[in-house]
Amino acid sequence: MDGWTDELTRARLHVVTGKGGTGKTTVAAALALALATGGRRVLLVEVENRQGIAQLFDRPPLPYAEQRIVSAPGGGEVRALAVDPEAALLEYLDMFYNLGFAGRTLKKMGAVEFATTLAPGLRDVLLTGKVKECVRRTGKTGRHEYDAVVLDAPPTGRVVRFLDVTRAMADLAKVGPIKGQSEGVVRLLHSGDTAVHLVALLEEMPVRETLDAVAELDGADLRPGAVFVNRVRPPRLPARSVAAAAAGRVDVEQVRAGLVAAGLDLAEDVLEGLVEQTGEHAARVRAEQRAKEKLAESDLPTLDLPELTDGVDVAALYELAEVMVGRGVR
Repeated sequence: MDGWTDELTRARLHVVTGKGGTGKTTVAAALALALATGGRRVLLVEVENRQGIAQLFDRPPLPYAEQRIVSAPGGGEVRALAVDPEAALLEYLDMFYNLGFAGRTLKKMGAVEFATTLAPGLRDVLLTGKVKECVRRTGKTGRHEYDAVVLDAPPTGRVVRFLDVTRAMADLAKVGPIKGQSEGVVRLLHSGDTAVHLVALLEEMPVRETLDAVAELDGADLRPGAVFVNRVRPPRLPARSVAAAAAGRVDVEQVRAGLVAAGLDLAEDVLEGLVEQTGEHAARVRAEQRAKEKLAESDLPTLDLPELTDGVDVAALYELAEVMVGRGVR
């Protein structure tokens, strides 16, 4: 299934995950730009304490505050937030228990570390709880402050545990504000307002991990969104020639004649190197075709993103966002 869907358009929280090295932070940033195109306001959030967003946009480390980071075509804007568990806990204590001063004292005593050690799931509740607050927050007019929130989430191997831990915390905390907070997060993450997108490469391991993550998300009643196939390279050979070239059946004399006709008379060793590279390219194309067929088993919307040959910078993020918008992201 190709392209964005109306169901995904209605989502307000877009969780982006992927196997390490697939470019999930890049895709999350480009998705935020795409969703902000046309005058919308989008919040881009990270929770892994890596400052990946700041590095991507070539900015100083982000504080625990929502900052405007870039404008989007059509008058939109993207703000960014790096959620810190300790700051979120102190904010939580102040918000629900009026313990702002006491919270700072607890911080000095190491109580933050103690609390998250006592209840390991608390850390993820604090992180996802802050995300939920940003998604649900409204202004004086009653309109949501953000049209969408994009979460650069942990990798596929940890994402379900990260998103679903709130259910365990809701069972642990039977009364009080933490119960309400946990239940609110559970409702958001397991609702149609949330979509969990996966970033993959056309390689065996990322594809396998993507399909495993889709099955795990389904099992946890979390909604998979789209699969972003990153770093897609165009084939350089006609489709009819790929199978033969991948099997090493390249007509050297035909290649030579074609080059001569184009005004290129190559030395024998150069021609041999070119033929060898042709075979390697064809084998890669075949492997990528098989990977794409395997990915199709997920039956999810798929969006191909081109390989950025000049590296990833802010201009490249706009380029990827434009591709996404062209595929219906809005």
